[in-house]
Amino acid sequence: MGTAASSMAAKLAFYPPSPPSYNIVIDEETGKLRISNVCRRDDVDVLKLSTKKRNEIVAIYVKNPSALLTVLYSHGNAADIGQMYHLFSELSLNLNVNLMGYDYSGYGQSSGKPSEQHTYADIEAAYKCLKETYGVKEEDVILYGQSVGSGPTLELATHLPQLRAVILHTPILSGIRVMYPVKKTYRFDIYKNIDKIPLINCPVLVIHGTEDEVVDFSHGKQLWELCKEKYEPLWLKGGNHSNLELYPEYLRHLRRFISTIEKLNSHLIIASEQSSDQPNQPSNSPHDNMEKSRPSTDHGDKGPSTGHKEITGLSTNGREKGRASRDRREKSRKSIDRATQARNSFERLGDMFKSVGFCNVDCLKQTASKA
Repeated sequence: MGTAASSMAAKLAFYPPSPPSYNIVIDEETGKLRISNVCRRDDVDVLKLSTKKRNEIVAIYVKNPSALLTVLYSHGNAADIGQMYHLFSELSLNLNVNLMGYDYSGYGQSSGKPSEQHTYADIEAAYKCLKETYGVKEEDVILYGQSVGSGPTLELATHLPQLRAVILHTPILSGIRVMYPVKKTYRFDIYKNIDKIPLINCPVLVIHGTEDEVVDFSHGKQLWELCKEKYEPLWLKGGNHSNLELYPEYLRHLRRFISTIEKLNSHLIIASEQSSDQPNQPSNSPHDNMEKSRPSTDHGDKGPSTGHKEITGLSTNGREKGRASRDRREKSRKSIDRATQARNSFERLGDMFKSVGFCNVDCLKQTASKA
C-alpha cells in the first residue's frame, strides 16, 4: 500500500506546463536541434538524452568559453526548459559558467511520465552527458535544484563525493512536509531531502523567500541548518516561490558564491573544517564565507526589481531593449502563473493523502502535534 501511495504522490506532485512552451525543430542551416521561438545561437546545444528508465529527455547546454565550472540545473515542478531558456542563458553569461538544464520525463518535449524515480534517472542522464559529451569533471560541477528540483539534485549529490557545490532554491524538506509539518519520515513520502542533506560533503548555498506561499520558508532554513558545509544563505525578505530571480541580491549573491567556489577545493574545505580547533580565528581566506553557526540574515528589503537589471543589464548579446522590457514583464506574469500551478499540485497531493486509508491526514497531524 505504501508503494501505491508513493506512486500516487509522485504523480500528483508534478504539474508540467500544458501545452509545452516549446517545440524541437531542426535548423535548416546546421541540421542541429534547436528550441522553437528563439534565435539560433552557436553557444547553445539542444540535446535528446536517453535515460535508464527508457525515456528520452530534452536538455540544453549553454557554453561559456571562459567558464571554469558547470551548473546542472533542475527546474521547478511547473516549468519547462522553454520557459527557463532565457534565464539559463543569462545565468551562464553573468555567472561565467557553463549551464545544462533539462526537462523531466513527461515535461516539455521529453517522453514518458513524471515520477520521483524518473527524475532521478533524468538527472543521471544529464550528468552522464556532461561527463561523456563535454568532458566535464565531477569536481567542476555545481548542482542547482529549484523547488521540486531539489529532490533529484540532492539524490545525485549523495552519489558524487567529488562534487564542487550545491545550490538549493526554494527547496523542500520532503513531499509530505510541504503540506504538514511532520517530524517522522514516512516510507511512502517522496523526495526525502531532510534525510539526504546531512550526507552532502560539499558547500551548500540555500536561497529562499520569507513569504513563500508554496513551500514555507522554514524548509529552506531547516535544510541549511542540517548542512555540513554551510555557505551564507540568501533569505529574501518578502520573496515568494517564483520571483526570487527578480531581486538584485539574487544574482549578486550567486556571483559571490561562484567566485568563492572557484577559489576553493571542496575537499580542502572539509579537511580544514575537520582539523581546525579555532573556527573563529580571523582569516583572509575565501573560506570566511563558509558558515558553521552564523545566524542567517535577510536581504532584499527593497523588494524585487521590476527592471531585472542585475541580469539583463550586463548582457552583451545585443537584444533590443524594448523586447527585453516586454520579456521581463512577461516573465513576472509567468512567475505568478507557475506559483499558482505549483501550489495547485501540492494541494492535489494533499487531497490524495486524505483518500489513503492506512494513514490519513489526521494521523499526520497527530504525529506533528506529538513531535
